[in-house]
Amino acid sequence: MAGRAREQAFRPWVVDVLLGVGVTVIVSIVISANEGGRHGPERVAYLWAVGLGALMLARRRYPVLVLAVTVLGLFAYYAVGYPAIGLAVPVAAALFSAAEYGRLAAAVSAAVVVTVVSVVFRLAEGQDFAFVVGYELAGHVLLMGAAIALGDSVRSRRAAQADARRIAELTAARYQQEAQTRVQHERMAVARDLHDSLGHTVSVIALHADVAREALGRDEATARSALELIRSAAGRSMIDLRRTVTLLRSPDDKRRTVVSLANLDAVTQAAGAAGFDVDVRVDLDPPVPGPVEAAAFRIVQEAITNVVRHSAGSRVEIRVRQDEDRLTLSVIDSGTDAELEAPKAGTGPPGIGHGIAGMRERAESLGGRLTADPVPGGFAVHAELPLVGPA
Repeated sequence: MAGRAREQAFRPWVVDVLLGVGVTVIVSIVISANEGGRHGPERVAYLWAVGLGALMLARRRYPVLVLAVTVLGLFAYYAVGYPAIGLAVPVAAALFSAAEYGRLAAAVSAAVVVTVVSVVFRLAEGQDFAFVVGYELAGHVLLMGAAIALGDSVRSRRAAQADARRIAELTAARYQQEAQTRVQHERMAVARDLHDSLGHTVSVIALHADVAREALGRDEATARSALELIRSAAGRSMIDLRRTVTLLRSPDDKRRTVVSLANLDAVTQAAGAAGFDVDVRVDLDPPVPGPVEAAAFRIVQEAITNVVRHSAGSRVEIRVRQDEDRLTLSVIDSGTDAELEAPKAGTGPPGIGHGIAGMRERAESLGGRLTADPVPGGFAVHAELPLVGPA
């Protein structure tokens, strides 16, 4: 990497030196032809050619200044009377450099000035009009125009490459941001799954642990039943944990089990064991999209967990209905507002926690909505989940 950086930093100087050497050699060869002029090819003329080439070392930082010095130097060369070297040859490199670094107007202006001044003075000296204008002028104009066009094309290509690099960098940054967003969404989904599953299980275990403790020594059958429910809840929790770990290890594993509304009995059993009269009505017309069904299951699970933990009522209704374009569900219990504020003894500290927020996040992630509000005589959770993803 460091070697490549040094190579890239050195390469422009190599180009400038080679260009300067080329200008010096070509102009010197033309001078040595000794065509026209009042003086022969003296040493000063060749030194002038060397100076013209040396200007190329400053062409990147001062393209307009290099162009101006080149034009003025050309006028001075002809004013002294050295052999003719034409117009385009000595100024082509300066015109190219000015156009290459975005000074197109300066390059065109310099070419026009050089051409006009040369034609006017040569005609004023009595040179043949047909030769000056009809023969030589076209070649000079074409060569200078080619130098300007080449410089501008190099600049345009360099700008296009810079734009392509910026676009590539922005695209890579966008992809990275999208990847981070996906990872964040996946982490949130896993956090919601763990919260809903473990929260439900812990609530059931805590509730039936209290039942078993109170029944020990007095009602062995009730104690055994409570312990069996604890064992069953712990087993289901371990299955959920294994499913989550499998998902984290192999996100593309299609064999993993997906939670389903057909398994609501495992959720409602906890409410029934806690003394609630559970009324479940599920009206589905399969198939239901997997993410929608999983979200509906988790919402019902979390709502039942809140009922078991916080409600002092005796009845809970679960309604799930599939319409043409959406799945609606509701969980309504018969507890009062005040009772919902204080959880039952032994079920954990009071507080809202993340349950309602997690349910709402699930619904909104699918383009749906969820409300959780007190109703006359109890508390109700309503959710609407579209059967197609959000636009």
